[in-house]
Amino acid sequence: MAIEFVLLVPVLVLLFGVVVGGARVWLARGVAEQAAAAAARAASGERSVAKAERAGRELAVAQASTSGLRCAEFSVLVDADALAQDAGTPGQVHATVSCAVPLGDVLVPGWPGTVDVSGDATAVVDRYRGRK
Repeated sequence: MAIEFVLLVPVLVLLFGVVVGGARVWLARGVAEQAAAAAARAASGERSVAKAERAGRELAVAQASTSGLRCAEFSVLVDADALAQDAGTPGQVHATVSCAVPLGDVLVPGWPGTVDVSGDATAVVDRYRGRK
């Protein structure tokens, strides 16, 4: 019985580490996608490029912190250059959220220290809304 226990415990610990690590990466991918979509939506509602980029960044950070996302590195890129064009011109706002998910505390030999996940989203800018 003791030999079976000694052989079984490391396997169960390894299996538990794989499940926890996989769940952490899966959750981070979902949150990154949601944060990117929120950032693109927030940016598309603004009237200037600077305000759009700031609004998108702030909302993505708020979305990530509310969701409990843990990242070793977190970045938000918002491309709102379409707002610099004249009203009546079609355009889109793009947002990209990147997160380096830490896995160093999960006891799985051979796993990297972090896994990079990202989310991309696009939102259409209202063609006839005034822009600055």
